[in-house]
Amino acid sequence: MPWKPERVFAVRAAMPERYQAMVDLGGGCGLRQGEILGVAVDAIDFESDTLHVVQQLKLSRSKAVFAPPKGGKLRDVPLPGPVADALRARMKRFPPVEITLPWKVADGPPVTERLLFTGPRGGHIWRTSLDEEAWKPALAAAGVIPAPERGRPYAESRENGMHALRHFYASVLLDAGENIKEALAEYLGHSDPGLTRRVYAHLMPSSQERTRKAVAAVFDAIQTV
Repeated sequence: MPWKPERVFAVRAAMPERYQAMVDLGGGCGLRQGEILGVAVDAIDFESDTLHVVQQLKLSRSKAVFAPPKGGKLRDVPLPGPVADALRARMKRFPPVEITLPWKVADGPPVTERLLFTGPRGGHIWRTSLDEEAWKPALAAAGVIPAPERGRPYAESRENGMHALRHFYASVLLDAGENIKEALAEYLGHSDPGLTRRVYAHLMPSSQERTRKAVAAVFDAIQTV
């Protein structure tokens, strides 16, 4: 089941300031963790309110590399106003840094990108460090997972990884009536809309729910006149 908005914003508030906008990109644009870590400044089009998802940061033979998104599917995602504001504030508070990494494989050609998110020392972010030092402590602070005893590691909680933000994004779009094939699959970067349907069919509003909302909206509008 997807997270409720209250949980999303509680986790965001508990994240270190330099990483808080990651929650905005995951929950507000549906990006995968690797895509969030690989977002470059020139992929953000504030004029058209569009985010171009063209790369991710991943590992190749234990070495960080830039690579196309999962499945090689490039996509454009609508950039909501609050997310755009969060990104602007983030760039002002923590200026982007040029990072050079191989392309696709460990011995690939070097590519330089001005990354939105970097570590405290200015390098790229390692997923494991992010999970253990920022994400899981934020989950514990928000009451999503239990805080470990002193000296003990955080418990594994795969269902509460950063991927939970994508599920939240999908649930918001479905609840708003977005088409699962033409919009949701495209924005999530699924090459097979059938996969999107199989994963999220249980979240699709039923005909009865849509009818209740549609009629209630008309009645509410009349009563407020």
